[in-house]
Amino acid sequence: PLIDVDDLEEFAVRPAPQGVTVKCRITRDKKGMDRGMYPTYYLHLEREHGKKVFLLAGRKRKKSKTSNYLISIDPTDLSRGGESFIGKLRSNLMGTKFTVYDNGVNPMKTTSSLEARSLRQELAAICYETNVLGFKGPRKMSVIVPGMNMDHERVSIRPRNEHETLLARWQNKNTESVIELHNKTPVWNDDTQSYVLNFHGRVTQASVKNFQIIHDNDPDYIVMQFGRVAEDVFTMDYNYPMCALQAFAIALSSFDSKLACE
Repeated sequence: PLIDVDDLEEFAVRPAPQGVTVKCRITRDKKGMDRGMYPTYYLHLEREHGKKVFLLAGRKRKKSKTSNYLISIDPTDLSRGGESFIGKLRSNLMGTKFTVYDNGVNPMKTTSSLEARSLRQELAAICYETNVLGFKGPRKMSVIVPGMNMDHERVSIRPRNEHETLLARWQNKNTESVIELHNKTPVWNDDTQSYVLNFHGRVTQASVKNFQIIHDNDPDYIVMQFGRVAEDVFTMDYNYPMCALQAFAIALSSFDSKLACE
């Protein structure tokens, strides 16, 4: 089935259709004055016959104490105030926990009692844990996303304070309207002397950054996978209930995570 991306803003937050894997590609652009430090990442949808359709662009903000990525539906406008700003990814000081927001209003920055509708939604939280093998082995990743209602629509999570955030709910085991996902544990392969996952041909280069996200109840259902195919090219595929913005932000966090050190 052809995936309709005419309205990018709507598409970016729409969960993948059930039974359809949305296959995408991320390219990292390090060219230009400060791109070495602040590369721009572009997400494209892969179509038949090698065609691709632009979906999202992301770039780390300068002068930000924590890692802070702006995500835009315009590849040339990555400004916070721009019309195309659609969401952001923000890390804690340690660079181990990340939260993904849409383009709504930050409740801390507003004094008026805004309509709940205009408050920003949290779309995902990502936690990286060091493993017992130090930095060498596969790292552990937990991804917390809002749950789905009976109509297969995403539950809206718009925290007004620290206690209502996805991370707080997860840490307090209050997981009523959230879904907890994890990266699939890679298996040691004696031939290659490395940890491997089966990406079914979608990933061609070994990298500590390659991962698959699953739900513990159904480890064979890959909610999202990400991996390297060339120096600055990665494939990113996602399935229901994830959307493009969630998956792209999770991928951006893996580029950034301090625990991803090889």
